[in-house]
Amino acid sequence: MRRKKLTRLAGALATGVFALAQPAARAQDTLPEVKIRADQQRESATSPVIGYKARNAATATKTDTPLNETPQSVTVITRDQMVDQGATTLQEALNYAAGVRSDAYGIDSRTDSSRIRGSEPTEYQDGLRRLFDWYTSNTRTELFTLERVEVLRGPASMLFGQGSTGGVVNMVSKRPQPVRQGEVGVQLGSWGRKQVQLDLTGPLDAEGKWLYRLVAVGRNADTQVDHVPDDRALLAPSLTWRPSGATSLTLLGHWQRDQSGSTAQFFPWEGVLLPNPNGRLPTSRFIGEPGFDRYDSERASFGWLFEHRFHGALALRQNVRYSRNEVDYFTLYGDSFLAPGTWAGDPVNKRLFGRFADATSTTARMLSADQHVEADFTTGSVKHKLLAGVDALRYTKETRSFFDFPVYAGGSVPLIDAYAPVYTGYTPGPQTADPRSTLRQAGFYLQDQLRLGSWVVVAGLRHDRATNTLEGSPDEDTRATTKRFGVLYAAPNGVSPYVSYSESFTPVAGLNFSNERFRPLRGKQWEAGVKYEPPGGDTTFGAAVYDLQETNQRVPDPSNPLNSLQSGRTKTRGLELEFKGRVTRSVDVLAHYNYTDIDPALEQLPRHQAAVWAKYRFAIAGRPGFSVGAGLRHFSAFRDGAAPETPAVTLADLLLAYDTGNWRYALNVTNLADKVYASTCLSRGDCWYGARRNVVATATYLF
Repeated sequence: MRRKKLTRLAGALATGVFALAQPAARAQDTLPEVKIRADQQRESATSPVIGYKARNAATATKTDTPLNETPQSVTVITRDQMVDQGATTLQEALNYAAGVRSDAYGIDSRTDSSRIRGSEPTEYQDGLRRLFDWYTSNTRTELFTLERVEVLRGPASMLFGQGSTGGVVNMVSKRPQPVRQGEVGVQLGSWGRKQVQLDLTGPLDAEGKWLYRLVAVGRNADTQVDHVPDDRALLAPSLTWRPSGATSLTLLGHWQRDQSGSTAQFFPWEGVLLPNPNGRLPTSRFIGEPGFDRYDSERASFGWLFEHRFHGALALRQNVRYSRNEVDYFTLYGDSFLAPGTWAGDPVNKRLFGRFADATSTTARMLSADQHVEADFTTGSVKHKLLAGVDALRYTKETRSFFDFPVYAGGSVPLIDAYAPVYTGYTPGPQTADPRSTLRQAGFYLQDQLRLGSWVVVAGLRHDRATNTLEGSPDEDTRATTKRFGVLYAAPNGVSPYVSYSESFTPVAGLNFSNERFRPLRGKQWEAGVKYEPPGGDTTFGAAVYDLQETNQRVPDPSNPLNSLQSGRTKTRGLELEFKGRVTRSVDVLAHYNYTDIDPALEQLPRHQAAVWAKYRFAIAGRPGFSVGAGLRHFSAFRDGAAPETPAVTLADLLLAYDTGNWRYALNVTNLADKVYASTCLSRGDCWYGARRNVVATATYLF
């Protein structure tokens, strides 16, 4: 039934949009105007970018700042890059980002699992925290709604208050544009993927004071794991009011419903990397129960972005968002933990697999607001960009759950033949209400960006107060002061060496499996690097080394994959190299290399990681518009504690595209050779398969 509804939605969207598109297609005189205006607009930290190289970003400073004047590592994934690489999820968009392990848990339909500098990053959208609890109350971001993704590597609490030690992934939403334009596309791909997508924007009045945008997606798809769908319906309207050149207010709405399941099966070492008398477990194997297993979510949010400038030197901004997330996470997942890496329910034949049962329904609400004043002034020969602000959030989580063990561990969940499964159905017991948890946080921050000739100094201080409330228990109050300092020399030849120090303080919402509150995550980092951006050029290069220390980092519980423990003091060090840009009129290139030395107490990642992507545009028989792209991603072998070594792997990606008139046709292939590989095998006993070959054909009409 749900597939029929989504198919009807997709058909309705396609029919309506093509009808809207026809008048625009006949108005040939508007097409050149769109391109000219786009090229002439001054690039900002939120505007569209042509190509792969962005010049400005806001995540590292909360101001519109050139990247070559920012004394910290930042990677920007532009809309053009996402389109060329055929990225369909945030996880895929991060495949070619320096300092990032995008598939930390392989293919996981519940969340976009990634690591930055060895730690789990914090997700933000438009400068406001997007979620807590990645695996139980999360709705995955739809990439088609984003203009860009900014990755800030290293602690960011001085500005955000809730940025993890590893870094922040800040997603920038598509916003209304002053020029009328639109896009409608259809996708067909592996595992029955069928998707239609719509993006319309432009002015509502002749003066351009009112602008609109509407983004919509309808998808019906399966995944590489049997009985796990990937269906989605989404509407994201936005409206901008600009009564004058000094004032703007953008209203952002978002509604999304996903019907999916869990591709995470938690297979044991024996059967993935270690020998099993029955052979290797298939990547498509599903050991849950159809009709019971699901990861269904519905997310609704509304907010605004407000800015007013007083005489050009003083600006007031406020970002606000309220979101409500409802998730039903019902799963039967494999027991690789009671006897780590082996088959506790069938130790001889290693065929019958024990399962845990978890049926959790969660409602999470978050209200967050960030408001600040920016003042530009000069004292003597020093130019200042002073930022003073206050941000606050309130996060509430209500959960009803049921949990059961395999029969051999005192529970009632039957074993299943993992090599020839027979599905008999499963009925959980009644759900019980868990204690209601609430996190309230407020912080005041002060930052100054100073410039004296070619010297740039960034200094900031922040104070936070967080209250963690657990129903039936006393409140837990935490206070912290975090700071940041960076110095950069922006030489006239485009070379910008820098050094920086930053700290993090992150209240951790929710409870562990014993209904105990988590302690705040704290961290600090020293970073030194150099950025090179040739004057007037279209390329950029960055190199950075860092020393990062954390306290209370969450690590997997060896006995329960749905639980987390907290470690003591840990240290991670590394080196990152990154290059991106247009090397000739016809060739765009992205490349990076990461060396990551992670503390043994933390979950391990490949020590060496490298990737390169290139796109070449050309003509055939005098007809332009053709392009081909190819990429390689390499991960070195590594070992997490007592787990077997996860082998090294190199993956290839491919693009074939043709642009003609208003149309674009593209074929994207990831994991071109269809390699079967484990993205990680954890010391607690389980292995995670990486994504198999995925082919997606896209036809897009632009008007």
